[in-house]
Amino acid sequence: MSTFDVYGATDKLNNTVLGAIVTRLEARGKHRFFQKMMHEYLGTMDIDSAKTVLDLGCGTGVATRGIAHRTNFSGMILGIDISPHLVAAAQRLTGEEAVEHNVEYRVGDTSNIDIEDQSFEAVVAHTLVSHVDDPGGVVKEAARVVKQNGMVGIFDGDYASLTLSNGDPRKGREYDEAINKAIITNPRVMRQMPYLLRDAGLELVTSFSYVLADIGKADFWVPAIKSFRKLIPQSGVMTAEQIDAWADARLKESEEGVFFGASNYYSYIARRP
Repeated sequence: MSTFDVYGATDKLNNTVLGAIVTRLEARGKHRFFQKMMHEYLGTMDIDSAKTVLDLGCGTGVATRGIAHRTNFSGMILGIDISPHLVAAAQRLTGEEAVEHNVEYRVGDTSNIDIEDQSFEAVVAHTLVSHVDDPGGVVKEAARVVKQNGMVGIFDGDYASLTLSNGDPRKGREYDEAINKAIITNPRVMRQMPYLLRDAGLELVTSFSYVLADIGKADFWVPAIKSFRKLIPQSGVMTAEQIDAWADARLKESEEGVFFGASNYYSYIARRP
């Protein structure tokens, strides 16, 4: 069976799997540390002053809604995602949170956006570039549609650093690598971002680096582990029985106080000169 990044194929999955993705994206987006990372780079972009914002690969609208909820933001936001299911979820959640008045969503390909040059004052790509085949193309599209002196914010995980505990270090490494194949297309892309920004004609303004780790008891990683039960078999890297046994073992480690799970995350803020 061939393998693929589940999150990079959200326009091709069935509703059951997509439902698991929605649950996972929302749980991750609501986590206090994830919220901290998002609001830190949005604040540094001075997103509140932007009249027009584009959210590339918006998913369920975590970043879109995060911007819309900001007290001092009064602009308009357009969220684009390749998955009709995720766009529908984003529209529903935005309505439920009563911020739909300045938000629009569209289905579209973030590597080839049907938008005129220099249309937005700010562009955000929140957990997108690790899941696309051509992250450089996405960055170039962001550079194309942002206005002169406009800001581009790119946030994602450095999933080459992703690791989860296992009593057998050799098996733990094998599982880490298998999970990466199942949910990440470009696990090292955030290490390449300075090059990609330069190639797109953008100037790096600043960056932030984070380590998100659960030690002893699982917290942030619990929804991820639970989502893997449905997502990993879809990718072809493990059977349902294998990933269930793996997930049971990780949750047991958490109960016993010996869990470890960690990944690095980075934010880049750039300007179009």
